[in-house]
Amino acid sequence: MTRFAAAESAERRKLYVDAITAHRERESAFLTVEADGKTLEATGETASEPGSDVDESDDPPDPGVPWVQFGDGTINLDCTDEELDALKRLLESFPAFKIHDLIRPEEAEGVNVRISAKADANRIGQFVDQVFLEVYDLPAAFRVWVVDI
Repeated sequence: MTRFAAAESAERRKLYVDAITAHRERESAFLTVEADGKTLEATGETASEPGSDVDESDDPPDPGVPWVQFGDGTINLDCTDEELDALKRLLESFPAFKIHDLIRPEEAEGVNVRISAKADANRIGQFVDQVFLEVYDLPAAFRVWVVDI
């Protein structure tokens, strides 16, 4: 894998597939993708930029930037209650994906969602892209970064 960002839908989906493939080949615990902070600035959302193309740290994703993690057949993301409603609507189009766990930490607003995703890399990539578009309501040309593999 030689690239870490993509801004168009087809490029993003290929990036997700490449990242999932690299994650599986490396047998890493998970991979993390996050929306580019500049995309959020343009839409008026809270934002911060990734520090580099790849974040080698164990730090959790910035809470102001939408992110999605994948590992061991599970998609993990944080969302607000409103975003959770949008996620549930999206899941109707992906019947092989099911909410496995909802965690509402006392010290944080929102909910952490874990989704069982027993599917091929292409289908997972389609789902992840739709999460950014429909759940986090990002514009069609948003840029996504692979920040951890």
